Amino acid sequence: MTTAPTRPTRTPPRLHEDVAETPTARRVKTVHRIGAYTVAAVLAVFGVLGFIGGLDYFSTDGGQVAGLSSNGLLSTISLLTAAVLVAGAVKGGRVAGIVMTGVGTAFLLSAFWHLFVLNTQLNVLAFQMSNVIFSIVVGLLLLTLGLYGRVSGNLPDDNPYRANLVTRAQDDEEEPDLPARTPEERRVEVAIREAEIAVAEHRATPEQAARVEAMRSERTKAGRRRVWVQYS
Repeated sequence: MTTAPTRPTRTPPRLHEDVAETPTARRVKTVHRIGAYTVAAVLAVFGVLGFIGGLDYFSTDGGQVAGLSSNGLLSTISLLTAAVLVAGAVKGGRVAGIVMTGVGTAFLLSAFWHLFVLNTQLNVLAFQMSNVIFSIVVGLLLLTLGLYGRVSGNLPDDNPYRANLVTRAQDDEEEPDLPARTPEERRVEVAIREAEIAVAEHRATPEQAARVEAMRSERTKAGRRRVWVQYS
């Protein structure tokens, strides 16, 4: 008899925007992706214009590009940052949000650092005050987009981050491992068993695979049944 695959005790929370397909989850993913692509496009254009202008690579004076100061090093960093944002957008979901939050934080830190090194030899990216302002604006924009759907005191029920918080709270409580007692619960357990076997034999449907993944860190039968029903 084929047995279900062994599941690790702890895995990342399973009810998040990469698994759940609710209206709110789709909206969160769309905002993250469009935001990452848009900022990446702006940075890519800035970087390309810098290279076209033939700017010195390590000049601390820099040259003007679209109203900002730049040099070859800053143009390179702009293109690399754009590539990171595009990679996050392609991955989508939680990754896009994390990437935008991280890049946004880096923009803000860069802005504050360059406030202290303007007109010094430490200003290796040739920043001027316009660059500082631009970095602050882009940093705040990326943080806002990256945290969209995650920071709120009244998240809707189908928000993937709310589901994540609820799941964590449930994981912190010891849930009794109650056996199936009703025909519906027994039907759910049969469906769970069939899905796990299908996943182990690499013939599962996308829905079965997603459901099994959603249950991955549940330690009790009751918890697995609950996740299965919530996913439907």
